[in-house]
Amino acid sequence: MENIRDIVTIDSEILGGQPVFKNTRVPIDSLFAHFEMGLSLDDFLNDFPSVSKVQALKVLEMAERLMASKNIVQLYEAAA
Repeated sequence: MENIRDIVTIDSEILGGQPVFKNTRVPIDSLFAHFEMGLSLDDFLNDFPSVSKVQALKVLEMAERLMASKNIVQLYEAAA
């Protein structure tokens, strides 16, 4: 697995520190918002051509690993 810093940038100078796809100004949460609206990965990629399919798939892979982690309780406590 790649380092998350290879895929995601958090910089106070870019969208106020909101996590974005590296080398873009596209917020990570926009990917999940597309899915919540019932749109596909291809729809997201068409809407945000500066994000590569590899980047989007890596973020989804990281999210899956995070949610499947045995340390999910610690994650939940950190997010609460």
